[in-house]
Amino acid sequence: MAEFSVLATAEEVAESAAAEIAEALRGGAQTLVLTGGTSPRRCYELLSELEVEWGRVSVLFGDERCVPPLDPESNYRMAKESLLDRVHPATVYRIPAELGPDEGADLYAEVVANTAPFDIVLLGVGEDGHVNSLFPGHPALQAEGLTAGIHDSPKPPPQRVTMTLEAIRDARQVLIIATGTAKAHAVGLARRGETPSGMIAGARWLVDRAANGG
Repeated sequence: MAEFSVLATAEEVAESAAAEIAEALRGGAQTLVLTGGTSPRRCYELLSELEVEWGRVSVLFGDERCVPPLDPESNYRMAKESLLDRVHPATVYRIPAELGPDEGADLYAEVVANTAPFDIVLLGVGEDGHVNSLFPGHPALQAEGLTAGIHDSPKPPPQRVTMTLEAIRDARQVLIIATGTAKAHAVGLARRGETPSGMIAGARWLVDRAANGG
């Protein structure tokens, strides 16, 4: 079963997530999978200020939009600006999603196969309960293998590359963050296991009071 911890504010969620990631990396974890979207940016900024031996760490991404790496929509760009350029990990495995969903997924599957199982995976959650680019009711939820190319994401842009639930579930530690009243419905659904974000047994959730419904 997933574990839910409710904190007072979004800032406390970011602080707690950053502290838990840093602790895992100090404890010997070597692979860190980052997520995109708006929620993790503050976590990354705080993580960049904590003491971690980044020379031991390999960074991967759970999903990416099929845009150039420095496009404003790119998950890589957001992580680069808020974390990677500040800490310089030993290795950063960027998803080559600009090559298109199929080629990007095929190439990244090799990277995932060579680095999994991951030590720690950070995930945000969408208002509909999606994680990475795995949306409720989408065929990619049943995708076999470690990555999937998405051609018809219900949220723009439609073309994406994502790790599968199989790749995420094998991780040693999965941390999911959710903040704000707009995420309250998604958190409720996840507690009942009714969305992709609720299908990751053993995940640890950090949510603020607003996302917890009060």
